[in-house]
Amino acid sequence: MKKIRNVKPRSHLGRSIIVYTLILTFVGLLAVADASAPLALRQFGDRFFFIKQQLIAFGVGLVLMTAFSFIDYRVWKKYATVIFLLSIILLVLVLIPSFGAKFLGARRWLVIGPFNFQPSEFAKLALCIYIASVSSSGKKIASYFAPIVLASILIMLQPDLGTTLVLVSIGMVQMFASGVNFLHYFVFAILGVLSSILLVLTSEYRRNRLMSFIKHTQNSELSYHIKQVLLAIGSGGLFGVGLGQSRQKFLFVPESASDSIFAIIAEEAGFVRTSLLILVFALLVVLILRMSYGVDDKFAKIFSVGVSSWIGMQTVLNIFSMLAVVPITGVPLPFISYGGTSLVMILVAVGILVSISRYAKF
Repeated sequence: MKKIRNVKPRSHLGRSIIVYTLILTFVGLLAVADASAPLALRQFGDRFFFIKQQLIAFGVGLVLMTAFSFIDYRVWKKYATVIFLLSIILLVLVLIPSFGAKFLGARRWLVIGPFNFQPSEFAKLALCIYIASVSSSGKKIASYFAPIVLASILIMLQPDLGTTLVLVSIGMVQMFASGVNFLHYFVFAILGVLSSILLVLTSEYRRNRLMSFIKHTQNSELSYHIKQVLLAIGSGGLFGVGLGQSRQKFLFVPESASDSIFAIIAEEAGFVRTSLLILVFALLVVLILRMSYGVDDKFAKIFSVGVSSWIGMQTVLNIFSMLAVVPITGVPLPFISYGGTSLVMILVAVGILVSISRYAKF
């Protein structure tokens, strides 16, 4: 394996990434324990049911993050194609009724014993690795477009527009950082926008999501979700109603421990403390981008850019949807929202970043 020359290993970047990651994850565990209690008590008779599941995912993710941080990141370039093909196989399997579990009209989970696995979350990591490999190998433009389109189509068949938007964003940012011809990039971006519009217009469920966003100020059943979210955020004021004192978590805000958890945090913590949480997200994204500029290996650079766009785009989509800036997309808040696969995959990505940080020049 080719050595990286003229670079002394650095560890302070990796430590900083780990610190920000653990801050966000511990806030998430606390928020899930709080926000999920009413629903857990109602559905399972155990107010700690969801936090127990999340703690298991955190334990698995922490072990994997530690392990991956000690594995030479260049190994993943060698197996990039295999990893991406595995993600495609899993995305196909989830669409088969005998393998995929259907919940709320969507087929997004593979049931493995007592646990559920969401292949689309693994696909985000796989795409980051694969596009980084393509970029460092100098392959043709089709090698960028084909995997993004293929994975997006399979995820849309679940259907899951929010995850598709995140996946496409990851690929687009990585392509831009790779120096892809701007004309090709622009054409692909236009096609992506047109496809998104078409997908919204041809699905009653997605049209309803759009109408709930447009008419959220009107008295309509479609606007119930966003109204409850805005009520929770507005109730928080500057300093919040206090930890554990949320009223909206008592089955008023749908998906209060997962997609809408930011609203419960804002209600209890208030504007000032919630702004600090957003600042931690921003610092983590900036730190990862800074690290990407400090490595000479293109695979490491483009992978880091991909993970930063993954965290950044997903955070922006989640928070903006809670503030009614964009329609509710159904994407989790990274590190925070309830969801085992999401947490494990993002922690694995962080582990690879820590491995990369050892070769950064500053």
